[in-house]
Amino acid sequence: MSTNRFKVDAKIAGLLGENYRSSEHALRELVDNAWDADSKNVWISLPLLPSPNADDFKVVFMDDGTGMTTEEVRSEYMTIARNRRERKGDNTSIGRLVKGRKGIGKFAGLFVGSTMRLETIARGKKTVLTIEKDELSKARKDIEDIDFPIEVYDCNEDDGTTIIIYNINQNLLYPNPDKLKLILIMEYGRQDNFNIYVNNEKLDVTDVKGKSFDYEEIISDLGNIHLRFVLSETSHKLRQPGISIRVGGKTVGKPTFFDIDKNNPDIPSKLLKKLYGEVEADELLDYVTADWGAVIENSRAYSALHSFASNKIENAIRDAYKNEISLAKARMQKQIHIELQRLPEYKRDYAKKALDKVINNFYSLPEQKIRALISVVLDTIEKDEYWEVIKALDKAQHSDVSSFADALNLFGLVELAMMSKQTASRLNFLSKLQQLVDDPKTEEKEIHKAIETNLWILGPEYSIMSSNVTLRTVVKRITGKNHYEGQYANNRPDLLLTQNVLGHYLLIEFKRPSHSLSRTDIAQAADYRQEITPFLTGSAIDIIVLGGKSKIDSLYDPGEKIKILTFNDVISSASSTLNWLLTQLTNNNSSYNF
Repeated sequence: MSTNRFKVDAKIAGLLGENYRSSEHALRELVDNAWDADSKNVWISLPLLPSPNADDFKVVFMDDGTGMTTEEVRSEYMTIARNRRERKGDNTSIGRLVKGRKGIGKFAGLFVGSTMRLETIARGKKTVLTIEKDELSKARKDIEDIDFPIEVYDCNEDDGTTIIIYNINQNLLYPNPDKLKLILIMEYGRQDNFNIYVNNEKLDVTDVKGKSFDYEEIISDLGNIHLRFVLSETSHKLRQPGISIRVGGKTVGKPTFFDIDKNNPDIPSKLLKKLYGEVEADELLDYVTADWGAVIENSRAYSALHSFASNKIENAIRDAYKNEISLAKARMQKQIHIELQRLPEYKRDYAKKALDKVINNFYSLPEQKIRALISVVLDTIEKDEYWEVIKALDKAQHSDVSSFADALNLFGLVELAMMSKQTASRLNFLSKLQQLVDDPKTEEKEIHKAIETNLWILGPEYSIMSSNVTLRTVVKRITGKNHYEGQYANNRPDLLLTQNVLGHYLLIEFKRPSHSLSRTDIAQAADYRQEITPFLTGSAIDIIVLGGKSKIDSLYDPGEKIKILTFNDVISSASSTLNWLLTQLTNNNSSYNF
């Protein structure tokens, strides 16, 4: 037995301090090393818990790559922070793009457990090296002085490397097989001649979290095909979404959507980006281009595959997401109904279609953002100049095809331009409102006047509410009584709004921007609510108290339905939402100048 010492590069201090997000991400680093070693197969065995056998509490990692000779272990593996790309180039011997860069992936196992045993075989020799994390920790400044035993044996086994990790870190959850599969499928799911097995189960497209589909049929002009795909439910962005075409086990070209994205404009692109799968069609071999970059598209075989796959995938997407879209529409329906009533009747049909389009495309966004979109869309449709474009579009439909196509294009540009203009106008309003708030001379009545017809600044759910000139008018309209003689009739809050989408009334108490809200302000609004509640039988009354500063939020139970807000908070929140919307509109139309 001989001994050897690590040769420390100057970058060691910073690099050894790096951590991994999870045990699963650390194990992926070992898979990267196997990839760089030109392995065709990787086997990962994780602890299966609970287990009474102490030997089960370890992670075993094996690959059938090139392995390392004893000299390579000494001169390369034992040199920390040595960049493989600098030594051997950007590609492996079989043409793979090298993943290892920093030269510290060898330590990934020590994130999972405190003992790592390396067994690597090359040219008839097995080289064994054991690394103890505690030994490294004790000698951070003198790591070159630690002796690490290296054992060498004659061996007739195939080349490859095995890493065994013992003493699993008890401060972390044990590596999760499903989570590890998901991480690995994102990185290696599209690779040919590289198979990964986790607890003896081969990594598969169905390891992507979501609803999976599997079709195997014999088709005329094509023969046997096997289509498998998943509609992802993971929050992780899929790398190369779509369907890979595999012929004889080899991938042809890039993943495809089989023109579903082009032929179905009503299917949001974000849904297609959740599609991940592959189709095996060995009978396409005669129609694959020489560089394996594509299939000859006008062949009968590809036409049959295209028809079959696009039909199955489209139906799966529509079935899987129609319920989600329907639920999103149902949540918004009350707001939409109330919003539509404020439009002239001749505009409502079109407005309804426009809102359906918004929900179909943005249903997965938080409800607050969808409500903001609805509000801006309807404000846009309400503009007369926008309506003139809609009428021109309808007229063009009855003329020649070319004119109709031009009108459609113009409509799309104007539609988005108007929404951008409306959003920018609201941002400009907020800027002016901020100036008013910053002026110490501003009184309650001036703030009231500025906000009364711009209720969207409080949130999209309030944009459809209408204010009334006097409280007496509200009470008379709701209760049928001619007057209101309550205790606080002459000292009423500044604004009472009619019902919102939840069926609640809203009572707003404005204070001047220079005023710091106190317990007295909140108590006054609460007392007033109690006074008018008998006139609004069965209806909840929410309260918003607006002022310059506040430190009293924690003193009030959310169940009391009292919001204590500052003008700066309201303006900041509204600005954030509008800037997000303007960014979306700009990104979707970067090729046009509005």
